[in-house]
Amino acid sequence: MKARFAAQPLPLALALMLSACSLTGGLGESGGMSAGVEPSLRAAAQAAEAGRDYQGAVQHLSTLYQRRPDDGGLAVALARNLRYSGQGQAAADLMQAHLARNSREAASLLEMGKDYLAADRAGLAIKSLEEARILAPGNWDIHSTLGVALDSQGHAAEAQAAYAKALEITPDNAAVLNNLGLSQALSGQLDAALATLSRAADLPAATAQVRQNLALLLALKGNGAEAERMARRDLSPEQAKANAETLRALAASARR
Repeated sequence: MKARFAAQPLPLALALMLSACSLTGGLGESGGMSAGVEPSLRAAAQAAEAGRDYQGAVQHLSTLYQRRPDDGGLAVALARNLRYSGQGQAAADLMQAHLARNSREAASLLEMGKDYLAADRAGLAIKSLEEARILAPGNWDIHSTLGVALDSQGHAAEAQAAYAKALEITPDNAAVLNNLGLSQALSGQLDAALATLSRAADLPAATAQVRQNLALLLALKGNGAEAERMARRDLSPEQAKANAETLRALAASARR
């Protein structure tokens, strides 16, 4: 099962979700850079990431990080934007080099785990995330991301245990519920998956991705009408029309 990191949901694709910290507050303390230059670069990087100009954010953050290579917040922010821009392996290499020079703290290990996942290196992701979990057992994001990595290796029971631990820490987290629901679906627990994704879709923080995943599971369960209704909430009329035929076909197949 492959995790997806894009912000836009893919209709009719089961999509796992990884959370990300915002850039604000995650870049460390001011250092030796000019008092006027560093705040401008930070603001430009933050604006670029918020606008999904990840390459632009990488450029600004690279300049900052070159001057302050021991800053863990900068390293994480730079790796995150490399990952968002499709450079998962480069992001992982950056974090590996950073951790080799500095203390192995949980936030950096978590980011490296996400980077390895983006680079399709789940075994290394699991190793990083298990180390992060030891250092910060109360961090729900570590448990949830570890669940994604375990699911990608086919370890559904272990993955679901990791999601359950994340939900103990943050019970109404739509992203974690989404991942748990998809794990349940892909391991043959369709009724449990529908219940979990329905709970996620009812939360204020639920995204279009969660609702599209629920629509697909409804169709797989044979409820084509409800699947279409759910799908239309976030799709253009053209997209909804195109998806409707597929959802109806899935629902009809499920009823046979």
